[in-house]
Amino acid sequence: MERAILKDLIAWKKSPVRSPLVLCGARQVGKTYTLKDFGSRFYSTCAYINLMSPDAKALFAPGYNAKQVLSDIGIYTHTKIAPGDTLVILDEIQEVPEAISLMKDFKESLPEQHVVAAGSYLGVAYHAGVSFPVGKVDLLDMYPLSFLEFLRALGEEELAQTVSDLDLNTASRFSNRLDRLLRSYYFVGGMPEAVSNFVKGGEDYGAARTVQSSLLTEYDRDFSKHITNSRAVERTRLAYDSIPTHLGRENHKFVFGHITKGARAREYEIAIQLIVDSGLAARVYRVDKPMAPLRFYRDPSSFKLYLHDVGLLGCAMEISAADVLLSNKGLEEYKGALTEQYVCQQLVSSGVTPYYWSASSGTAEVDFVMRYGNAIAPLEVKAEENLNAKSLRLLCQETGLHGYRTSMSGFREQDWLTNVPLWAVGAYFGNGR
Repeated sequence: MERAILKDLIAWKKSPVRSPLVLCGARQVGKTYTLKDFGSRFYSTCAYINLMSPDAKALFAPGYNAKQVLSDIGIYTHTKIAPGDTLVILDEIQEVPEAISLMKDFKESLPEQHVVAAGSYLGVAYHAGVSFPVGKVDLLDMYPLSFLEFLRALGEEELAQTVSDLDLNTASRFSNRLDRLLRSYYFVGGMPEAVSNFVKGGEDYGAARTVQSSLLTEYDRDFSKHITNSRAVERTRLAYDSIPTHLGRENHKFVFGHITKGARAREYEIAIQLIVDSGLAARVYRVDKPMAPLRFYRDPSSFKLYLHDVGLLGCAMEISAADVLLSNKGLEEYKGALTEQYVCQQLVSSGVTPYYWSASSGTAEVDFVMRYGNAIAPLEVKAEENLNAKSLRLLCQETGLHGYRTSMSGFREQDWLTNVPLWAVGAYFGNGR
């Protein structure tokens, strides 16, 4: 699987103001695979160490400096390390707080040495007392496979490139094929191992679901591993487990009282922030006005939470492949949840920060609002070809904004509205930011 983030890694390699790079993301989004692929293809040699290993951890004993550690890494990996020609990969960096702090010394003492680190958001964010080298490292976020990356993993390179190039007239001639592949993506999602097993098994949906179930269990265990307070662990678990329930409701706004009976914001806000910081969910805030800068108009008390992967949402909701692919039951009962989750995932992975808008009276709501080019773009999400968009029309009439709708319908532009096919939403808005 060639990941789109490879372009960012190549740009980092060529940058004249390069710092050590920390590649962050939720567990199992493909960080290790991508960095190894990057190192093997664009460097003469690659020195890889996994800091889960006790022997590797010993290389970062307190008091060690970057030059000594680099020399020891060369011995440990049997690699002659040459600045600019060797990529040093520090995997699972969250396991060794000293390695996180030492990135500053790599920047100051060995600026010509190319060093990258991979770590889970949860582990990196939860090392209390560790000084993170702000300003001394480059940070890059990694997400599950986007729909376009999913297409490429399935061997649909030409089709993916057509969509990526926004040649929507050509792509529309293959809309039935794209719709079918999109429904597959709703179920399989973008977690690399789930996609890999799906492909290797000849589109084996059961193999993908097995991986998803295992990942949800691993995330639950991670909470206990990185959070020492037992009450905080329980609250984090309850909050995370409630996200699919919230998205399954008609109103997707996150309500603390729906976590458990009697739950209050002050008790669970830290847990929510930890889940977001871990990369396991995206928080989409409400804005009072769809005006720039959107952050200025956000309402901190009103937000929605989306999981980081649509396949994991379907697994948590126990939606079967048949529900999504055949009977369409899943898209009738949970179509709003799956489709909004999918759109949010494509926007976030494309570098877009989405918000949503609702009227103060609660009578109208638009699913997403974002910066698009030099304008603010309100985006209404429709699971099928239902083209009714009363709230979007109302907002556009009141503000003069051009509206966008994404649905299973084809691409078309009207005077006040552009309809973007769901299979093109990531490419369309990602290219326009």
